[in-house]
Amino acid sequence: MRTPSIEDYLKTIYKLEAEGSGPPVSSGAIAEAMQVAPASASNMVRRLDDLGFIDYEAYAGATLTEPGRTVALEVIRHHRLLELYLKEVMGFDWAAVHHEAERLEHHISETFEDRIEEMLGHPTHDPHGHPIPTREGAVDALSTHTLADVAEGDTAVIDHVSDDDAEVLTLLEQRGLLPGTTVDVRETRPLEGLMVVAIDGDETIIGHPVANKVFVRPPAE
Repeated sequence: MRTPSIEDYLKTIYKLEAEGSGPPVSSGAIAEAMQVAPASASNMVRRLDDLGFIDYEAYAGATLTEPGRTVALEVIRHHRLLELYLKEVMGFDWAAVHHEAERLEHHISETFEDRIEEMLGHPTHDPHGHPIPTREGAVDALSTHTLADVAEGDTAVIDHVSDDDAEVLTLLEQRGLLPGTTVDVRETRPLEGLMVVAIDGDETIIGHPVANKVFVRPPAE
């Protein structure tokens, strides 16, 4: 039986796998990402293993099975289409759409999902730059390099941004640090935890905690 809680755990495990924490993904990492007690995460991991959604090995961690991956990608597809619909059609701010989509993603039908996709012109990415999985479960890989990794004097293009902190999203929008934007790293100040970056020649200072939420790729040749 699928519940919103089960879907949230599977989505979290998928994201941890995709972002480089696994597979396998430890129960501790799952608990931290879900913001629950380690015992709660361990109990759910065992339940997911019993249901066949993950393969779990003690002291190693959890790995999504094909059924588990299918569920995770279906929920992520719902979420990212909803984010784009909320922003483009309903006029929500991009800093607010994540939490609204979290509430709705478990409750829309496949027919509703198809209608949203059609209305939006079959989009490939959500407002934060994350790829939208296809109905068949195909999804582009995410960059795992952050703006904080870019050396002084180098240039990068923003691939996507972390969408779990509305305050950070508001700051990124104010600074122009949006998906698809080219960023020049003018100066790094490691002792201060700061870096000076430029967008279209306009410089701004950001801290490493924010830069670590901005994922980048090399400029096209």
